Amino acid sequence: MRTSTLVAASAGTLLTGLLAYAVYFDHKRQTDPEFRKALKRNNRRMARAVKEEAEAHGAEQREAIKKAVQKAKDEGFPADLEEKETYFMTQVAKGESLCAEGTDNVEAALAFYKALKVYPQPKDLISIYDKTVPKEILEILAEMVAMDAGLKLGSFTGGESGSPEGPAVE
Repeated sequence: MRTSTLVAASAGTLLTGLLAYAVYFDHKRQTDPEFRKALKRNNRRMARAVKEEAEAHGAEQREAIKKAVQKAKDEGFPADLEEKETYFMTQVAKGESLCAEGTDNVEAALAFYKALKVYPQPKDLISIYDKTVPKEILEILAEMVAMDAGLKLGSFTGGESGSPEGPAVE
């Protein structure tokens, strides 16, 4: 017997076995009510576990964002105009490089947040971020801005003047 014939026969047998199992599983799924209930129960259990995991991840990320914003505030921001300009350029470059890597979205958003804090017209910078920064990082940045009561921008996306703080004054 040739090797190629043996390999073909083995592959055919394996494929037939998989097909037979698929037919058996489908028949059992359609006819056995207990089996269907068990499948539904498992699906609900899996969906609940995924939802809980997503909520836990969201809570962890909010906590990381909160700590990052507090750390940035504690470090402070430059006051001199030339220092602000250098700081701004450094933070934007850092944010862009972190965006390109895609490894740490919170750190990238933090760099953009720090640049926003020293920019003279934050609303203009936000409209630029809106066009250039990836959506995931922009959402994190929006949370950071929302956590910073000292940064008055009105609405983050669109600059509505009907915000609870009233119109932002530049």
